[in-house]
Amino acid sequence: MTLKPLNTFSLNVYAHQVVTAHSENQLLMLWKHALQINRPALLLGSGSNVLFLENYTGTVLLNRIKGIVIREDAEAWYLHVGAGEVWHDLVIYTLERKIPGLENLALIPGYIGSAPIQNIGAYGVALQDLCEYVDIIQLDHGTKLRLNALECQFGYRDSIFKHRYRENVAIVAVGLRLSKFWRPVLNYGNLKQLDTHNVTPRQIFDTICAMRRNKLPNSKTGNAGSFFKNPLIDTKTAAQLLACYPDAPYSPQTNGGIKLAAGWLIDRCKLKGYQVGHAAVYEKQALILINIGQASGLEIATLAKYVRYIVADKFAIWLEPEVRFIGAEGEVDAIGALL
Repeated sequence: MTLKPLNTFSLNVYAHQVVTAHSENQLLMLWKHALQINRPALLLGSGSNVLFLENYTGTVLLNRIKGIVIREDAEAWYLHVGAGEVWHDLVIYTLERKIPGLENLALIPGYIGSAPIQNIGAYGVALQDLCEYVDIIQLDHGTKLRLNALECQFGYRDSIFKHRYRENVAIVAVGLRLSKFWRPVLNYGNLKQLDTHNVTPRQIFDTICAMRRNKLPNSKTGNAGSFFKNPLIDTKTAAQLLACYPDAPYSPQTNGGIKLAAGWLIDRCKLKGYQVGHAAVYEKQALILINIGQASGLEIATLAKYVRYIVADKFAIWLEPEVRFIGAEGEVDAIGALL
């Protein structure tokens, strides 16, 4: 069965079969059935953060468990959200109910279940700032666990779900805590022009949607958003870099490190528009790799490898993919695939 409509790169790859789960019991049943027929199984949300390198030999299982439950007290709203809810729709849902807190994360593609894996973040806000817990099912034996935010081991575009709970685990719900003592986060881009004292969550939402639509390809152009993570370097390395490139954008981190802008590094290597087959570096935003025709996953990976080596040659910084790489049998090490 074709996976072209199920991955935002629009790669023309196939799986043995595609099935959909709307409940936890159904999810377990479909997973067990895939194993009974001796096929690998892959959980997939919207396919907005994956790169299929080739056809997948197993069962693709779409997690579409829905539901939103809200409770509140004097300090916060507490949301219990099914993994199959669309993230951006949740942002709109909360704003319509006068519940602020998610506006900086507008227009991030994907489903709720994928958000903790990547610890999604944008414009100064990350999921870890809002997450109270994540409910998971260990699919091999059906055990359900609730991990609190600390147990999720969130890091920059990282979590325990990329490590200890990477395989044979399904996220079925996410708990969010949105404070009633709302403070706007206006540290990036056009947000800096907004009035801190009078701005509304809706104004922030609208501004971010405009910024993202301006720099992202249209929906007909295959892409997975930011392909690489913004690199984290130590202060000594940052000082050396900034001495040579004083215009380089950077952001000090709470752990003492410095975060650089991967898009700026790629841009300074004059790679915007660079093409490998039907894959290219997006001309408006160097951090995005696009499918400009009938690109294969290997073409996009080859382009990513070239970008990594050019940036490393110029800046001595190795970029790490944010996108997950999927081979014939399942997820493969993305960095290893680009060596």
